[in-house]
Amino acid sequence: MDTHPRRIAHLDMDAFYASVELLRYPELRGLPVVIGGRSSHQPELLPDGSRRFARLRDYVGRGVITTSTYEARALGVFSGMGVMKAAKLAPDAILLPVDFDAYRHYSRLFKAAVAAVAPQIEDRGIDEIYIDLSELPGATETLARRIKQAVKDATGLSCSIGVSPNKLLSKICSDLEKPDGLTLLDPADIPARIWPLPVRKINGIGPKAGEKLAALGITTIAELAQAEPALLQASFGRSYAEWLHTASHGIDERPVVTSSEPKSISRETTFERDLHPRHDRATLSEVFTALCTRLAGDLQRKGYLGRTIGIKLRFDDFRTVTRDLTLPDPTADAVAIRRAAGECLRRVPLERKLRLLGVRASALSRRDTPQAITEPAQGELQLAAPSR
Repeated sequence: MDTHPRRIAHLDMDAFYASVELLRYPELRGLPVVIGGRSSHQPELLPDGSRRFARLRDYVGRGVITTSTYEARALGVFSGMGVMKAAKLAPDAILLPVDFDAYRHYSRLFKAAVAAVAPQIEDRGIDEIYIDLSELPGATETLARRIKQAVKDATGLSCSIGVSPNKLLSKICSDLEKPDGLTLLDPADIPARIWPLPVRKINGIGPKAGEKLAALGITTIAELAQAEPALLQASFGRSYAEWLHTASHGIDERPVVTSSEPKSISRETTFERDLHPRHDRATLSEVFTALCTRLAGDLQRKGYLGRTIGIKLRFDDFRTVTRDLTLPDPTADAVAIRRAAGECLRRVPLERKLRLLGVRASALSRRDTPQAITEPAQGELQLAAPSR
């Protein structure tokens, strides 16, 4: 049977959230801009038609950077960094609030534009996708440039694309020439273009694995490719060691999966200040009810029922606790979710202040007929009394 060689593309939108904001505020182009503020950090429209923007140095709180422009990244400000820490590095950077409705809108636009050119798409989140180009006619570079132009025409935004025989290499490549990059890679190019890179460039090697590899004297992908399998196995176990070996040689047989079902749907919030389970009971109760109601709304909009309801708590000492409860029947009802989550909560000794509260639905099943979103559940959250 005649089969086409695999041509897998990874498309990553460039500084996506920040780029969407620059469409709205073009006067900020070329400046260090950070996304991660609260609604109070909305730009102020002045009488002369100009805008006054919040600065990073004015932020007080415990928020986290969602993303930043490349100019802010050059100053050391990256996603996941605490806003207060970022303010020390770039006090004059512009601070904007997060607007997920706008980001989801542009996400739908760019994915629809790509699908019109190349329909075999695996959705990997709000700002990235894999695309299988194997069966499409035309030169690889021509197809990739058509996709980039389609995204630009539909959104006004740029993206970076890496194309190789597999997902692992393509994800690495999409990051090599950002922003607005296009990188094509053949297997013969791996020693020259992939092996000199740090091991963390391989998706699946996280901070802890990177530290363990560094302790073994392995910092580049080339060093990982040349490592003795027995050494890797002793440190990581057989399965992960085998994966490290194959990944370092650019081997990845995973297909582009064009449809998938989520394993769980969750809602959580990190508090601006630590909340006491007794003194702040009313606030916690309100937040808890809102999270359950929003989770029910998410389930209903997406057409799912959840049979297992869980909670997530993070205390002021950063200890994280989860509990879950499996129901007799799956549900997307806010009252039932709140009741089950409350049962979970009663199984946790609440002896310390809380930083984070979350609610999750898992063991999902498809609901045949959509229904209206349930009204918020009423009543006070029954917090377990702190141990004395």
